[in-house]
Amino acid sequence: MTDRKPLQLRLPHDLKNWLKAEAEKNGASQNSEIVRAIRERMDRNRTEALQTQ
Repeated sequence: MTDRKPLQLRLPHDLKNWLKAEAEKNGASQNSEIVRAIRERMDRNRTEALQTQ
């Protein structure tokens, strides 16, 4: 990923705690967990869009 741009993100405490726990459980950074979650959502949206065509 060569075109990274910083993003300030404010999360509710419950999401921040969940994110921290997921990152620790997976041996990953919190940033990586956010990217993973967004990619999963993107994939799900693409799959749903293909199914409705």
